[in-house]
Amino acid sequence: MRSIRAICAACAGAAAIAVGTTALAQQWPTRSVTVINPFASGTTYDLVAHLVLDQVARQIGQPFAVENRPGGDGSVGIASVVNAEPDGYTLLLSTSAMSTAVILHKSLPYDATRDLAPVAMFGGEPSMLLAAPGKGFSTVDDLVAAAKANPGKLKFASVGVGSASHLAGERFSEVAGLDVQHVPYRGPVEALNDLTAGRVDFYFVPIPPTLPLAAQGKVVPLAVSTIARWPPLPDLPTLAEAGYPISTFLIWCGISAPAKTPRNIVDKLNDAIGSALDMPAIQLRLQRMGFKSAQMDPDQYGRFFADDVATMIELGKNAHIAPVD
Repeated sequence: MRSIRAICAACAGAAAIAVGTTALAQQWPTRSVTVINPFASGTTYDLVAHLVLDQVARQIGQPFAVENRPGGDGSVGIASVVNAEPDGYTLLLSTSAMSTAVILHKSLPYDATRDLAPVAMFGGEPSMLLAAPGKGFSTVDDLVAAAKANPGKLKFASVGVGSASHLAGERFSEVAGLDVQHVPYRGPVEALNDLTAGRVDFYFVPIPPTLPLAAQGKVVPLAVSTIARWPPLPDLPTLAEAGYPISTFLIWCGISAPAKTPRNIVDKLNDAIGSALDMPAIQLRLQRMGFKSAQMDPDQYGRFFADDVATMIELGKNAHIAPVD
């Protein structure tokens, strides 16, 4: 009898805890929410998060504080969220760097697909495929034809092994069947300087910084790395239109939470972020940053992230990217 009473008491206690947790989740948020950005301030990720979450805070009625916690190629900040209480008050600014980290490191202090709950996608920053001037490349077909006629001779720039520009170049080259050389640089200024001088042949780079150079004829825009054309550049074709739809590449970001965060908190936050992204003023400001919003429900975002990780793993193998650590 004692054991039966003990079991009943334990069950009653567990039920009370579950009811209490559900009640707290339904009241969320009753205080400020911290969003960990695992990288330094001033990046596009950071600017997008502040813009969107400021509007979300006004809708929900509690402040959202974006806290930069860089270190370990993002792993320090990510691990801090993985280990936080799953109560909706500590969130992660999740980014495409989480996918590339899987191929750059032999081990990580977390499993992002298992230890985090996807909440909402903000969208992505497309890249523009640029060619050097004076090479005779005015279309993607021109570049592909030259590369195939001169295997191993054309060069593409990046800002380092595993960077977005490197992976975009590798992915495009793989899909197009090109044999080209990768030339890593310490930063985008050096890479653009060598592109304008013709020392490298092509380069994938975010759109806004390249527009003045394109207007001056110092670089040749060939395509954007999206399925649909970029609204501010309606005459510039996409890689999809050039015949390479699976070579699209976005530097994306969104929000994740610790695993086991109550679903009603996740859904409430997803709805609020979706409402913010729907606002024309928000869309216009994002567009000026070179960022395209892309709404997804939590399940869609989870599948998107899992697919992105799988794509990066395959790309890392094909590009012979050796993980460190």
